[in-house]
Amino acid sequence: MSGLIYWLDMAGVIVFALSGVILACRSRMDPFGMLVLAAVTGIGGGTLRDLVLGVRPVFWVTDPTYLWVILATVGLSILGFHYIHRLSRGFLPVADAFGLALFVVIGTHKALLLEAPGVVAVLMGLLTGVAGGMVRDILARRVPMVLREEIYATAAIAGGITYVVLDALSAPGTLTIALALLVTLGLRLSAIYWQLALPTFAWVKITPVPSSREDNGESVPTPEVARPKVRVRMIRPEQSKRRQKTP
Repeated sequence: MSGLIYWLDMAGVIVFALSGVILACRSRMDPFGMLVLAAVTGIGGGTLRDLVLGVRPVFWVTDPTYLWVILATVGLSILGFHYIHRLSRGFLPVADAFGLALFVVIGTHKALLLEAPGVVAVLMGLLTGVAGGMVRDILARRVPMVLREEIYATAAIAGGITYVVLDALSAPGTLTIALALLVTLGLRLSAIYWQLALPTFAWVKITPVPSSREDNGESVPTPEVARPKVRVRMIRPEQSKRRQKTP
C-alpha cells in the first residue's frame, strides 16, 4: 500500500510538473521560468499540506527524489520542446485533471495516516490538489482554474469524501484509491468536455419599467421614474456564458 501511494505521488509530481512546463512554454518563459512553474506545481500543494499538518521537514526535504524528478521532467521537456509546443490547448486542462486526481488521493491519505479528522483530510486533499496549480497560474498571470466557473474544487472535494468514506468502511486500500481517483477524474473531465459549471451569484441592477396612465383613451407615461434596484440573483451557467459572449 505504501509503495503504491509513493508511486502515485511521483506520477502526480510528473504530471503537474509537465503542466507547469506547458504553461511556461505558452507564456514564453526561459528554462528557469519553466523550472519554477514545474516545481511550484509539482510540490507546492504538498508543501503547504505538510506545513498545515505540522510535518517537519516537508516531504521533498526528506526525499530529494522529488526534486530530481522535476529536474528530469523539465530537462526532457526542453529536449522535446518542439513537440510540447505543438500540443493542443486542451492538453493542459486534461493533464491538470490527472494531477488533481492523484494529489487529492495523496493528500487525503496522508492526513488520515496522521489521524486527522475526516473533514480535515478532505480539506488536505483539496489543498494538495489545487494549491500548486493556483500558484502556477498566478505566476503565469492567469486566472487560477479553481476560481473559474467550471467544476474543479468540487471534483477534488468529491474525491476526498469518497476516500474518507471508503476508508471509514474499511474497504480495501486499492479499491479506495481507485474509486477516489475515478470520482475526481470523472467529474473534472466531464466538466471539461461538457463545460459543466456551478451556478454563480452576482449583483444585478433591476431597472423598473416606467408606469403609465390613461388620458382620453391614450397611454401617457408618467414623469415619475422609480430608482433602479440592486438584488442578488443566481445566474445559471448558460446565462453566464451568454453574457460573456455579449460585447
